[in-house]
Amino acid sequence: MTSPSQPANDTHQLLKHWRESVPDDRLAHLVRDVARAQMRALQQRLTPHGVSFGHWTFLRILWIRDGLTQKELSDLAGVMEPTTFSAVKAMETMGLIERRQREGNRKNMHVFLTPAGRALEKKLVPLAEEVNHISMRGLSDKAAATLRKSLLSMIENLAAEESGGLGDEGE
Repeated sequence: MTSPSQPANDTHQLLKHWRESVPDDRLAHLVRDVARAQMRALQQRLTPHGVSFGHWTFLRILWIRDGLTQKELSDLAGVMEPTTFSAVKAMETMGLIERRQREGNRKNMHVFLTPAGRALEKKLVPLAEEVNHISMRGLSDKAAATLRKSLLSMIENLAAEESGGLGDEGE
């Protein structure tokens, strides 16, 4: 485990890298590094609650759609099924979720939050909101809205390209 100063040092090194070494590098790298810095900041806040960032990802999904199959949970989290299986097993041991079959469906196991898993939503969501607020500090409402719209456009472009829709004409 890193010391509390280690993640901050990592983020400072990342900032120095972008400002001095590669200020004009590809946007994809910058987006990835912003996401990594946000994940580190959130993980620091989740750790005292005994929740890893990986578990956070699954909890977020289950807070919205409880009772998913492990396959559905994998797909929504964007991870492989063995990763989901390991996380679900650990979260079950922690008392955050339970796996059970639905009435009339003996084939699939579904993942349900326990009261303890549901209660974490009120504790953990404000931590993620805090990280968002910190990372957006200094941006006007208009700049934040433009950034959001731009990032969503990028996802739309990539989704269209994946589907065989957009080619070079989108540039």
